[in-house]
Formats: sequence, C-alpha cells, structure tokens
Amino acid sequence: MRIAVVGTGYVGLVSGTCFSEFGHDVICVDTDEGKIASLNAGQVPIFEPGLQAMIDKNSRSGYLKFSTDLQSAVAAADAVFIAVGTPSRRGDGKADLTYVYAATREIAAALTGYTVVVTKSTVPVGTGREVERILKESNPKADVDVVSNPEFLREGAAIEDFMRPDRVIVGTLVKRAQDVMSAIYRPLSLSQTPLVFTSLESSELTKYAGNAFLATKITFINEIAELCEKVGADVHDVARGIGLDRRIGSKFLHPGPGFGGSCFPKDTRALFETSVEAGAPLRIVDTVIDINERRKRDMAGRVIAACGGSLTGKKIAVLGLTFKPNTDDMRESPSLDILPELVSAGASVAAYDPEGMQEARKLLADIEFCESSYATLENADALVIITEWNEFRALDLDRVKSLMKEPVMVDLRNIYDPRDMADKGFTYSSIGRPV
Repeated sequence: MRIAVVGTGYVGLVSGTCFSEFGHDVICVDTDEGKIASLNAGQVPIFEPGLQAMIDKNSRSGYLKFSTDLQSAVAAADAVFIAVGTPSRRGDGKADLTYVYAATREIAAALTGYTVVVTKSTVPVGTGREVERILKESNPKADVDVVSNPEFLREGAAIEDFMRPDRVIVGTLVKRAQDVMSAIYRPLSLSQTPLVFTSLESSELTKYAGNAFLATKITFINEIAELCEKVGADVHDVARGIGLDRRIGSKFLHPGPGFGGSCFPKDTRALFETSVEAGAPLRIVDTVIDINERRKRDMAGRVIAACGGSLTGKKIAVLGLTFKPNTDDMRESPSLDILPELVSAGASVAAYDPEGMQEARKLLADIEFCESSYATLENADALVIITEWNEFRALDLDRVKSLMKEPVMVDLRNIYDPRDMADKGFTYSSIGRPV
C-alpha cells in the first residue's frame, strides 16, 4: 500500500515509521522544512526507544521517505493519515482542531483516484464528519472515504505498542474503506490482533474513553495512597490486592505525583468539554482533572514538610523532569508544577534528567541544570525523585549521603524501600506508605 502521513510529530513519525516496517511505501509530510531536512539527514527530533534504528533501516530500504510536498504525496497515496497536533485550546480546554481542518483542505485539493483519509490525531466526536464535509465541499469530485483510526501509543514503548497492539480500532462502516484498512494492518493478523470496525463516532469516543479511564485509575490509586498515609496502610499492598482481581487489573495502579504527558491531561479536558456540549457532563472525569491538578501542586508541600517546614536558603536536588521515563516529553509534567513552587518557597534547585534537559531549559526558570545525578546532589539539603528513570533506581546511597549536606530524600515514585533507607541513615518520605 502507498501511504501518506501528514504531520511528523510524535504520532505521525512513529506511525509512519511502523507502517514502513510493515512493508508499505510511506511518505511522511510536514510543513516544517527544517524538521524534514533533519529527518532526511537521519536526525530524529524526538527520543523514543527503537525509533532511530527503525527510521534508519526503512529510509535505507526506500520504504520510508520524508517530504514537504503534500500534493505529490497525497496524489500517489491509497490512504492519507492525518497526524497533526490537537492541543488544548486556551480558555476552554477543548481540542484545537485548526491543524486538522487546515490539513484536510490541503489534502482535498490533492486527491486523485479513490483514497481513504484517516484521522490518526486524537479528535473529539464529530470531527470525522466535519473532515468528510470539508473534503466534499473543497473537492466535490473526490472519490474519498473518511476513517477514524485512533492511536494507543505509550511514550517510551510506542514501537512495541504499534507493532504488537492489544487491538486496532477502525471507525468506518464502508466496505471499500474497510478493505483498505484491513490491507494496511494485515501484517498484524499473524499475531491475531483484533481489528475492530465501528462507526466514526464510536471510534473517536473509544480513544477518549480509554484515556479517561486510565487517568481515573491513576487518580484513584493516588487518592487511596493519601488514605493509606492517614491510617497506616501500605498502598502497594492495597494495589496488589485489588490488581489481582482480573476485573480490575494491576496496570496504572502505581501511586505518584499525578499524571502528565501529551495525552491524559489534554484528552480528559477535551472529553469533559464534549460531554458538557452534548448535555451529558462526565462528572467523574471533571473530578479526575481537578484532583490531578491539585495533586501536582501539593507535592511541593511534601518537600517543604520533609525539610522541617521551610526551604529558605536550602538547596534541593531534583532527579527526573520528564512526565515519565524513556521520553524527552515535558508536556504537563509534574516537575513543571513542583519546581517553581520550591523556588517560590526560597529554595535553590539543581536538577538532572537523562533526556529531558533540552526541553526543560525552555520551560523552567531559575533552575541549575546539572550533567549527572551525582553532580546534582552536591551540598543538597534534600533529594526529590520525580521521574523513575532506571538510572535513579540503583543510586550508590553511601555516595549520595556523602555528597549531601543533609540525608533527606523525598521519593515521589516509591522506588526505594523505607526500611533500607532508614538503615542507611536517610530521612525518607514516600507516597502512601507507613513511615
């Protein structure tokens, strides 16, 4: 199959690369000439494990190309995937569909022959119908079907998720479009991946509903962690106890400083706004959004409490800035709420992240950025772990203690054992566990 992917952001780049790995001829298109030039030179603009090697391989084989020429890419394509950004709109939290509709108009002008236009971007219910309307209005002679095909990629594990998904959701009831999508995803039939065909509306809502449910699980266990601290229970025992129930499952039941990233915050807001417009407000989702925002802000209070109630004149070392490990994505990361609060409370903050430093420098002011974990710790009054990168899981605690002015650790990801930390002489604070 010949595939054009419009947009070389996270979703577009990963999707286009994986389609080429399936053996399809793929052209990834973007208006950013600098980004396309970098990709053609073998430079990948995002950090995602395995992506660089897969791009290199399929670029050499000729299956994967990068271009700014949308018209030529679309004209030759059997399927065109729209994978542009849908950020939260300022003021109301709704998904900003400006880029989706702009891409749709450009695609309409370039269509030749039968083409399936696929929304890969995360979009609210009804977007597919509007894309369909724009295509027909802009090019009445176009032989086109519109399909929804949401992505379910976890940053840091996106290649695995694309190549071995739990399911593929395809929003179309048109047989001709179903045949094209079946051909695109045929390589997954060897692993018996369910290919689920639905209406456009059901597919669009499935994406939002899935993310909102996972965000709710995270928020629920964070609330339970708060209760555990009050009654002397251990949140990990509780999480394991309920997670072994197959109706609940163990995933997304690890307590922390709140969810962030490019999907959950944006998608929960957009889903709630959609529900309000439809006259069926999702009160659970609204509560999840509110609790998560408050939780991220409240984490600074834990650091202040661990330091005796005041940060004035104290140095705080921070390990981990991205919203999760194995990505350089800083979007909606808890660190963006926590670190400014520490600075406002009178602390000097030194920070380190294995991959997120470049983005963090753009977003965080008055922070000292260090070149390693241990450099961050020199003369620190407290250490705060925000992101659970593997290299933070096995720190030399004797060395850590020798570098710090005071052996205080606030572990917001629970990667250390409280008893071990006590034996090492640390004043240790974690989430949802007895002191």
